[in-house]
Amino acid sequence: MLFDRNTYIERRRILSEKVGSGIIVLFGNNNAPANYPANSYTFRQDSSFLYYFGQNQESLVGIIDIDGNREWLLGDDVDIEDIIWTGFVPSIKDLAAEVGVENSAPLSELDAMIDKARKSGRTVHFLPPYRHDTMIRISQLMGISPMETRAAASLSLIKAVVDMRSIKSDAEIAEIERAMHIGYLMHTGAMKACRPGVTEKSIEGLMEGIVMSNGAMVSFRSIVSMHGEIFHGNPSLKPLEPGRLLLVDAGAETVNNYCSDNTRTMPVTGKFTSRQRDIYSIVCACHDLTIEKARPGLKWMDMHLDVCRLMTDRLKDLGLMKGNTDDAVEAGAHAMFLQHGLGHMMGMDVHDMEGLGQIYVGFDDEVRPSTQFGTNCLRCGRRLQPGFVMTDEPGIYFIPALIDQWKAENKYSEFLNYDRIEQYRDFGGIRIEDDILITQDGCRVLGKEMIPYLPDDVEAFMS
Repeated sequence: MLFDRNTYIERRRILSEKVGSGIIVLFGNNNAPANYPANSYTFRQDSSFLYYFGQNQESLVGIIDIDGNREWLLGDDVDIEDIIWTGFVPSIKDLAAEVGVENSAPLSELDAMIDKARKSGRTVHFLPPYRHDTMIRISQLMGISPMETRAAASLSLIKAVVDMRSIKSDAEIAEIERAMHIGYLMHTGAMKACRPGVTEKSIEGLMEGIVMSNGAMVSFRSIVSMHGEIFHGNPSLKPLEPGRLLLVDAGAETVNNYCSDNTRTMPVTGKFTSRQRDIYSIVCACHDLTIEKARPGLKWMDMHLDVCRLMTDRLKDLGLMKGNTDDAVEAGAHAMFLQHGLGHMMGMDVHDMEGLGQIYVGFDDEVRPSTQFGTNCLRCGRRLQPGFVMTDEPGIYFIPALIDQWKAENKYSEFLNYDRIEQYRDFGGIRIEDDILITQDGCRVLGKEMIPYLPDDVEAFMS
């Protein structure tokens, strides 16, 4: 349990006020077998359950009866056979008391509680499930198909949770900064290890060892690849090659389940070629523009488009793009080089609350998602607020298949210099990513140590 009991009591009180009436059911996660029941994946608790009920133990359910002003923690006490294998575990009653919940009950009582609420005509609020065992359990409780459970989730509960979890408290920021320190060790370790002949897989293993030795887990599967143009490039056993760039996108999750997410792109030989430095410097400028301009009230969609315009201007200087910058970005021609959004919210989930539905997390009635290729991958567009934690991750990528397709279609030929682009088809990709906190009057980069990212600093560190 990360915070004091009053934190969880207050969070549940505010949640009840926001939802208004009915009964809220928050499902914790169960163990997930890897290949047979006793051999499970590393347990990870549901983030929203953690946020409101604080207990990092499998097979728990939290109940908030808004109308009756009562709360329960449901779960089954362990017996002596469990204790032999896993050691002592507090009773469900004790776990409930730790987070200020007065009532506890075994899981077998859940069916009767929900059945009683439904027969009384009360609304049962639950969040969209993302694990199939939870889908099945909700389908049994609500009498619907497992495939209908996400659509049947409570919109008022989703919006209330998003409102609350979007604003990070000082204590949450402190925990994220602990994750940032582990991330710093991961990325600087990768920079030290990066050299010809070393495999992508060994660098992944090095970073995971750093995370585990600091009592945490990776916040997502590490991306370690010489093919930076592949956004989710899984590390392979291929040795690093001189003249190539290595893109490392990786993050840590603390034992208290708060995340970091950074990306660095480095020259395998420790020195950028002039062509690599040209492109890298554009990505640096876009990264820095976000830090300079991000502030409360600014629409993240506008920040993304500002970055796209700066990138277009600089690519025109290199002869890769041409024409009017505003027209090129409005048309979507810049998506030849940047096919994803500028960044996303981060917190207890590295893509914070994405499981609740990105349309509710990153957008609102004022700002709706774009349907334009590239910009349609922007995960957040709404106005920034103090307490938001965002990733700042511009990139430039040369994707041979996309070059071939658009060139064959003569697409955006008034903005794209295909002859020049062809000279970069073997380039790969560059991304630079840091995590920023929106403050009262601007933003600040999270983490007490900055992972080197300016080209001279990267070369100096790697030497």
